[in-house]
Amino acid sequence: MVATPTQPPRNDAPAGESNSHKRPRRRRGPLQLVSPYLMVAPAALGIVFLLFYPVVKNAILGFKHYGKKEFTLGLSGDWVGFDNFKEIFQDDKFWEVTKRSFWFTGVNVVAIMVLSTLIALMLMRLGKVMRILVLTSLVTAWAMPVIAATTVFKWLFRSDNGIVNYLLVKLGFDSFDDYTWFAHGSSTLVVVFILLVWQSVPFATLTIYAGLTTIPTEVYESARLDGAGPVRIFRSITFPMLRPIFLLVTSLEIIWIFKSFAQIWSIAGDNGPIDDVATLPVYAYQVGMQLKRYGVAGAISTVTVLLIAAMLVFYFRQLFKQEREAEK
Repeated sequence: MVATPTQPPRNDAPAGESNSHKRPRRRRGPLQLVSPYLMVAPAALGIVFLLFYPVVKNAILGFKHYGKKEFTLGLSGDWVGFDNFKEIFQDDKFWEVTKRSFWFTGVNVVAIMVLSTLIALMLMRLGKVMRILVLTSLVTAWAMPVIAATTVFKWLFRSDNGIVNYLLVKLGFDSFDDYTWFAHGSSTLVVVFILLVWQSVPFATLTIYAGLTTIPTEVYESARLDGAGPVRIFRSITFPMLRPIFLLVTSLEIIWIFKSFAQIWSIAGDNGPIDDVATLPVYAYQVGMQLKRYGVAGAISTVTVLLIAAMLVFYFRQLFKQEREAEK
């Protein structure tokens, strides 16, 4: 009688698993479930307190009659519905300031984007030492506080001993001898324009330059071999590849210029032609703090926030449109 060999027990378990029971997955405790939310809670609460609460409070104020009496006695104010909004929409001064805000923003943004693009393209062609020097100068200008930069510009454009008048006279423009820049609205706007462009160009330039460094040099070399010039290369290669960056920077600059307040008020608010250079944020401050009409100022500020929000909506729509086109 021949003994049949005994077969080893069959293991039907998949590879990598033993016959022993799987270790049960440990359930996450309540603390582990809420810990991600606890980590982001301080930032979320800060945003709500510093951003959403003032915006909502300001919007509510725009629907109330709230003046010096209510502020002094600590009263909540009476609800007046859309009366404050009707008043500002029927005020010619409001539409004059709104028009000035839009065209002033447009002129500034165009100048900022053109100068920033040219400087960023120049940085790509500079040597290492000069590139570091220019980048350091841009970062230094960007890091200067707003009020400090405004004070320096007021010194530069002084009528008696300002360096700007001195240089213009030396160049042959004798009409600028003791010229008072801050006595007229047009000349004051010129100073504010130069100041805002000077403060904005560093950020835009560094962002565009960072985007330019991501474009392969082989693409430019192929275009030059095909006979393309600098303008054609920028129009056909650089701008299409950096379109999202240009759109982002342009949108941010529009918002930053549109809501600028400190520069305008610091230059023209102290015995200057503030009425001739005021934009919407400055006009809201005038109505609220000088005329003590806080409800009307809240309505002006609410309209300003809505205009900025509309710009953000336009930006995101364009961004999502480009993403859909890229996916196709």
